[in-house]
Amino acid sequence: MKVKFGAIVTDGRGKIGGHVLSKNRGGAYMRTKVTPSNPQTPSQSSVRATLTALSQAWRGLTASAISAWNSAVTNFESTDIFGDLKSPSGLNLYVKLNANLAEVGISPLALPPLPDSVTGPATITVTAAAGTPAMSIAWTGGAIPADTYWVVRATKQISPGKSFVKNLFRNIQVLAPADVTPTALLTAYVAKFGTLVAGQKIAVSVVAVNGLTGQKSTEINTTLIVAA
Repeated sequence: MKVKFGAIVTDGRGKIGGHVLSKNRGGAYMRTKVTPSNPQTPSQSSVRATLTALSQAWRGLTASAISAWNSAVTNFESTDIFGDLKSPSGLNLYVKLNANLAEVGISPLALPPLPDSVTGPATITVTAAAGTPAMSIAWTGGAIPADTYWVVRATKQISPGKSFVKNLFRNIQVLAPADVTPTALLTAYVAKFGTLVAGQKIAVSVVAVNGLTGQKSTEINTTLIVAA
């Protein structure tokens, strides 16, 4: 776990014993640790295979390429949950950026890129109906920029009263450069989660991936109730 000390303890993240420490809009909180099931779905297996392949590919890089990745880490520093500056290792940077690229179907980078901007949607609106089945996503900000891909993630249909959905998101569709609003999601959603049911709640998120660098944007989220 991670703890930040002040006069006593001012913040905490991670696991300790049978509990998990985290924070939301209401402040810091602790909940019982739940060990998720590991069904080893095709999606999980694919992600694990990608990470394994990238780790093996790292060992096959030339010495100069490895040196370049190790030197590039200062260009990709970020702040952690406490606001402290952190730098990844060269290996971690290589795997992270290339795993993001693999998620949108782009071949891995052999050499580190220079940081660039990543443009996601300003806002998103998702609608769905069960009677005449339909589901689509609309956004503000125009067509998806060149060399940019938006990964759409969604949850299964859940009770409207359920609010903790972080662990339920799954990738359902990748929107490509130049795609325009609105875009249909029905086929991809039904293939992943099944037929829409009126009155059920779905959470949807979008994260942008820069197709030249592998960088990701901040994720944007919304929820909807399936109409009749």
